[in-house]
Amino acid sequence: MNLRSRAPLQHPGIQLAPLVDVLMLLLIFFLLTWSAARNENELDVKVPKASAAKEKLAPPGDVVVNVKTDGSVIVNRRTMTGSELGDLLQNLVKLYPEQAVVIRGDEGGAYKNVVNVLNICSEAGITNVAFATAK
Repeated sequence: MNLRSRAPLQHPGIQLAPLVDVLMLLLIFFLLTWSAARNENELDVKVPKASAAKEKLAPPGDVVVNVKTDGSVIVNRRTMTGSELGDLLQNLVKLYPEQAVVIRGDEGGAYKNVVNVLNICSEAGITNVAFATAK
């Protein structure tokens, strides 16, 4: 004769500790990849140094134009010609009239390459242009 009654088995419920761990790891992963995606840095472009430079990360809306030593222009890891860059910038100005552009010119490149990009920006209607330097 069994005098103890068996208690019904209860489901333990959702375990919160492993769920919080997984969510924290996902949050860290997405923050790191978002931060890396914000920095448009081509390894082949070495910007000149300025003694009074202040570090400023480009806001997500800025277009970063890299001008390599040989004069090639790279935007979003894609090499572009002058006409392609002009078309891209004109389309952006139509959508966002206050579009900002950051020009990263290689320190060993000719000055005329940076001026060509600046001229394309001017023809496209870009009025907010900045030049990237290293500290």
